[in-house]
Amino acid sequence: MTRDDTRADYGRIDFEGLPNTRDLGGLVGAGGRRVRRGLLLRSGTLYFATSADRRRLIEDYHLRTVVDLRGEDELAEYPDHMERMPGVRYVHADALRDAVAGISQNAEARERLEAARASTDDPALFMETVYPHILLGESGVAAYRSLMRCVLETTDGAVLWHCHFGRDRCGMGSMLVEAALGVDPGAIEEDYLATNRFNPDPADERTDANPRFIRAAVGALDREFGGVMGYVREALGLGEAEVSELRGRYLE
Repeated sequence: MTRDDTRADYGRIDFEGLPNTRDLGGLVGAGGRRVRRGLLLRSGTLYFATSADRRRLIEDYHLRTVVDLRGEDELAEYPDHMERMPGVRYVHADALRDAVAGISQNAEARERLEAARASTDDPALFMETVYPHILLGESGVAAYRSLMRCVLETTDGAVLWHCHFGRDRCGMGSMLVEAALGVDPGAIEEDYLATNRFNPDPADERTDANPRFIRAAVGALDREFGGVMGYVREALGLGEAEVSELRGRYLE
């Protein structure tokens, strides 16, 4: 599948301090309709946003809701400084709180996790093992349910969701929003992998966005729920009417 050239630079917004804030607008969803621009934003932490970035989010994008998928320790070190964006709703939805703990409760799964963590032959194996649990863990289900509710409840202006850099937890959230809007799986994967283009750090096989990671997550949802939309409906609780409402609001 070739990239859609109408979505230049994968929707990246040229903020001063936020290298990986991107607009889902322009992606092709259900019925060939495109996602409306300026309403659905994926990002890294807002801690690094400059005053000009925050002003643009509020004035140009009419930002209404921020969904923060990080843990308490990350919030303490790199807070979003929501006091600098008065009137914007902030929702904390820790997607990883029990992900690794959930794996560790099962001896066989714990053994696989430790072997993956220690692997030098296959540096990507650890994250490939963890990715399904980001979605299937109790905190992941609760976090992504909150995200989808926020997307539904924000009836004017933009919703922004983020983790630290906007790759793993944010990437899975973006996959779910895009799937609910009927975006093609190939385009969803491409959007996920685009994060690597905007990472200022050196390439790292252990942590860079990798097709193996998203495919491991999708494979887990296929096995447990019959697909990504099965997860959206059964685990996250979105009925047909709500999916229809999302598509009506966010597709043009």
